[in-house]
Amino acid sequence: MAEVRNIPAAHHYEITVDGEHAGLEAYVDSGDQRIFYHTEIDDKFGGRGLAGELVSAALTDARAAGKRIVPVCPYVAKYVKQHHDFDDILDPVTPEVIAVVEAAT
Repeated sequence: MAEVRNIPAAHHYEITVDGEHAGLEAYVDSGDQRIFYHTEIDDKFGGRGLAGELVSAALTDARAAGKRIVPVCPYVAKYVKQHHDFDDILDPVTPEVIAVVEAAT
């Protein structure tokens, strides 16, 4: 069974399968924006739809926290183009956003 949890100190969401680390969704907060910049699923867990589950949970949590979403990560950008549940809280990727990510990583 997959479980997603936010680990604020590490600035990422982690997905585990039966308690084993399976991947992460990295982000940086800037004001009211949560900037998602990297999605990673370990090869061992590939092909199970875990990336979509992880991104959905992360975006839902960001909404609950009152954050706007900036999809820098190509996977997150693709996800929000296919799933319109988050259109109302999407912000564009700008040079300023990229600078925030670069400063944080």
